[in-house]
Amino acid sequence: MNVALGGTFDPVHDGHRKLFERAFELGDVTVGLTSDELAPKTRHVERYVRPYDRRKRDLEAELTDLADEHGHEFEIRELTDPTGIAVEPEFDALIVSPETRAGGERINEIRRERGHGPLELVVVDHVPAEDGERISSTRIVAGEIDEHGNLTPGREGRGATRPE
Repeated sequence: MNVALGGTFDPVHDGHRKLFERAFELGDVTVGLTSDELAPKTRHVERYVRPYDRRKRDLEAELTDLADEHGHEFEIRELTDPTGIAVEPEFDALIVSPETRAGGERINEIRRERGHGPLELVVVDHVPAEDGERISSTRIVAGEIDEHGNLTPGREGRGATRPE
């Protein structure tokens, strides 16, 4: 099975790892990584997002061991459009989180318009942080939690602008 998922992945955290794990359980994985131009447009909160090449490097490091463990291949492709790679005919499934399910449904509409079959939408629940709220990159960047959801009182966040 050819599985797609997409995101900014800055920084990668345990919620992302749960998405990746589920994707590799299903098959070969193609990850659409948002371009530097698209990444700020997908944020709900304004914050600095590291450059594409640094995010890609970190993502490759995360995915390599998982791919080996599951005996599957992976590829990382740049996303310049929110519907990205998933509208392409070669994919069978799309990994989504609860809040991106509607985007997956929109992708299936586009696929139908193009004469492609719909993707199986595989919804992966959030991973809760220590405080019961979900782990998110925004919370990590704000300094509230670490990548595993541990509370980090007193830690300063990354902020909304590029650090000097």
